[in-house]
Amino acid sequence: MQAARDAETAAAADHGAPRDVGFSEETTQDQRVPSLSDLISVERLQKVQDNFSAAVGIAMIIVGRDGQPVTQPSGFSNFCRTVRLVEARRDQCFRCDNEGGRMAMATGQPSLYQCHCGLVDFAAPIVIRGHYLGAVISGQVRLNDVAPEELPDYIFPPDFAWLQDPTLVALREQTNMIPYTKLRSASYTLYYLAEYLVEESYSNTVSQELSAKSLKLMEESKKRVELEKSLQEAELQALSYQVNPHFLFNVLNTIGRLALMEHADKTEEMVYAFSDMMRYILKKSSAQIVSLGTELEHVRNYLYIQKVRMSGRFTFDIDVPAKYLSVQCPFMVLNPIVENSIHYAVEPHASDGRVTVTARDDGTDVILEVVDTGDGVDPAMVAAALDGRAEHHGRTSIGLRNVDSRLRHFFGEDHGLEIESPVADGRGTRVRMRFPLEFDPFDL
Repeated sequence: MQAARDAETAAAADHGAPRDVGFSEETTQDQRVPSLSDLISVERLQKVQDNFSAAVGIAMIIVGRDGQPVTQPSGFSNFCRTVRLVEARRDQCFRCDNEGGRMAMATGQPSLYQCHCGLVDFAAPIVIRGHYLGAVISGQVRLNDVAPEELPDYIFPPDFAWLQDPTLVALREQTNMIPYTKLRSASYTLYYLAEYLVEESYSNTVSQELSAKSLKLMEESKKRVELEKSLQEAELQALSYQVNPHFLFNVLNTIGRLALMEHADKTEEMVYAFSDMMRYILKKSSAQIVSLGTELEHVRNYLYIQKVRMSGRFTFDIDVPAKYLSVQCPFMVLNPIVENSIHYAVEPHASDGRVTVTARDDGTDVILEVVDTGDGVDPAMVAAALDGRAEHHGRTSIGLRNVDSRLRHFFGEDHGLEIESPVADGRGTRVRMRFPLEFDPFDL
């Protein structure tokens, strides 16, 4: 066990020296990185935390950069809940949590330690662009495969006062016991998951800001060359924020090793789908126009990953005749529509969701439709979304307007998005877009 830990320490050293994860005094207002709650809704964080805690059987809480809780505790042991009923003991627990976050902040890596009561915890730092946003504090377990002398160090001197309380002694014996490797794997999984969530949210924020500036320029200028230049620059900058190669390498490497060790076919399929998505974004990010076939394959991988993530709560069907696959369409024009179906039609319901993508033609255009079985959208909300005025979690959502503007830009004013809701039985939404059957991107 000690040899394994020495190897892990060496690997961490090779990964790089501890990062500067604090804000410098010279950081300007424009450069200031938002707080966790600014980037991600607390409701979303709570849902991820609750699900992970229940799946792995460990306690969890997420704290901000100041050490204060951002979420409510998940899966706390009865021992720890009882200990925290006494103010003095509760303060000791808070000190452990805060110090654990500071350790993770200093190293830029998950850190395992024993709390003052002898239970094993870990802190996984949440960092964006080299700035510390907070930490995931988790554990409250005992290790069943480690000798006492090989346990992680105490974060503070141990306090065995609880041994004088028979109730606490009995409750401590009921705390979960798990292997060291499982706890360490959980710490790094949470580390990568937290990094992905903040990267995704941060990139979305930057993308929206870039897109808003691009759209404003489009409205002010009627010159085609200026429109094309502004759109291309905005898209490339947004995509550069969305892909962190180091993060992707770590995620795929970790998932791949788990799949190999566990003979997990579904995990392998997820890796392939995720890899194909990233390959599409990386290879096609410089193109404004792609084939409908490649765009649909990207959407298929996205829907497959979402279906596995949500344990089959929805089904999807992509029914597009092969004769349309070579038709040209704007890069990443379908994904925002399908993402909306997942977020607003599928996720709010426990089961029976469905997303379908179909295509036909009228002799001039391919007419592609994305239909979901959600609760539908109020016409006023549709109008606000297409105008770039719709808000979600306090932020303006301009995804639909961006798609609508790009379609009109490339194919003409009569090719904007068409949104119909409800579709049938007072439910569902249909989003329709059209691409010319004959279109030469070299004419742009």
